[in-house]
Amino acid sequence: MNILLLSQNLELQRCPHCGIARPLLSKVGEFNTQQQNGFPIQVWRVYLCSNCSMLVSAYAKRAELEVINYFPKSTSIDVNIPQRPRDYLMQANESLHTPAASIMVAASAVDAMLKVKGYKDGSLYERIEKAATEHLITKEMAKWAHQVRLQANDQRHADEAEAMPNVEDAKRVFDFAMALGAFLFSLPAMIEKGLKESKE
Repeated sequence: MNILLLSQNLELQRCPHCGIARPLLSKVGEFNTQQQNGFPIQVWRVYLCSNCSMLVSAYAKRAELEVINYFPKSTSIDVNIPQRPRDYLMQANESLHTPAASIMVAASAVDAMLKVKGYKDGSLYERIEKAATEHLITKEMAKWAHQVRLQANDQRHADEAEAMPNVEDAKRVFDFAMALGAFLFSLPAMIEKGLKESKE
């Protein structure tokens, strides 16, 4: 595993904002935090992504030493989400810098989650409606899922009437897919674990 240093460029594997691989994160600012007695605690640097122009901050005990932490953190996908939808979520996150592709893969994650829950027959529209009718998801979640479905359809069919999506559009779709994964898989797993621990 490579050591992450607080250098002129922050060498992350992916930008935590746009997901581009091996981003150019260049230093645009630096400052020190100090104790009340004036002794320095940490050196902070702020970096700019050349792809999405968003900022990442990081700190270490001194410049050019190993980074203690950086913000924001890269998104991690909960292991309680089954493998296929989890793979789609990872790909959607990693392709945020190509919004149309990210939106289509995030919609595939939604599709895969419903299939894992037994909703395999019919169109995605029909399966979303059935999941809401049977109270697997709320009516509000179904409305949001339909928005995701329609945005993905726009990209799949290259609808000329629709503007090309941007990174923020892709993030909204990805955030819904992540929220659905948390609702369907992560939260139930957390509750089950809590109930088991309370009986011990």
